[in-house]
Amino acid sequence: MTELRKRMLEELQLRNYSPETQRNYIDAISRFARHFGKSPDKLGPEEIRTYQLHLLKEKKIAWSTLGLNLCALKFFYTKTLHQAWVVEKAANPKVPRPLPTVLSRDEVVRVLDGTHNLKHRALLATLYSTGARAAESRLLRVEDIDSQRMLVFIRHGKGGQQRYVMLSAQLLEILKAYWRWRQPQEWLFPSARFPDRPLDFSSIRKMCRDAGEQAAIGKRLHPHLLRHSFASHLLEDGVNLRRIQVLLGHASIKTTAKYLLVSQQTVQETVSPLDRLKLNSPHLPDGDGRRR
Repeated sequence: MTELRKRMLEELQLRNYSPETQRNYIDAISRFARHFGKSPDKLGPEEIRTYQLHLLKEKKIAWSTLGLNLCALKFFYTKTLHQAWVVEKAANPKVPRPLPTVLSRDEVVRVLDGTHNLKHRALLATLYSTGARAAESRLLRVEDIDSQRMLVFIRHGKGGQQRYVMLSAQLLEILKAYWRWRQPQEWLFPSARFPDRPLDFSSIRKMCRDAGEQAAIGKRLHPHLLRHSFASHLLEDGVNLRRIQVLLGHASIKTTAKYLLVSQQTVQETVSPLDRLKLNSPHLPDGDGRRR
């Protein structure tokens, strides 16, 4: 590890950035440096602009990924090198915010019932019934399942925040069957190759993708889609937005409010202002319907 890389990692750790964010930021700066074949402390504003255009036009990366790269660059120059001027004029992309895709309840049933591997089913049921992120679910420990109080302890939440979510009775039954079969000791979902380590992200994504294909739901199933579905279904069940915010571990209720936009029930139950007006019944017009 180079001295510069070590220094950036220490700055991230001092600010309690999550291990995932630390890895993403370090990797982003490494790619930036490799692109120019120079140490990043020898690069400046013009190289940043050139690199952003390269990522956008040639690599065709998503806007959100471009934003992540910019965050990594800002952290590196501002916090590690104390050279804020390098990135103060960097283009800050406006990231499109598409509506989250959600599964119907029937699609969730098809996914879970169609998943015959008990470990896979237990993980998918955990993602949907708790609304936990993939990063949170993979780091669940056996002791985090509190069957006495019917709670699940999320100890590795985003931004280092911890929280409790409800433990579904059906999830508990699935987890009991899974534990009797595999008897995990530390991690609730350990790696098959390395039992002393939790599942990696690629394994979780593959489990979701395979389950979605098996269920033939016509949507690309990924861990966050189950989280979106959890939030949307709670909203349709009448759970208030503030409680959903707490369960999801959102810092701002504005983030949670996006589920109002995808809840069909919320839209269907809203009365149009036109329906509150007393209009005369429409009549078929004479002739071509134009006033004379």
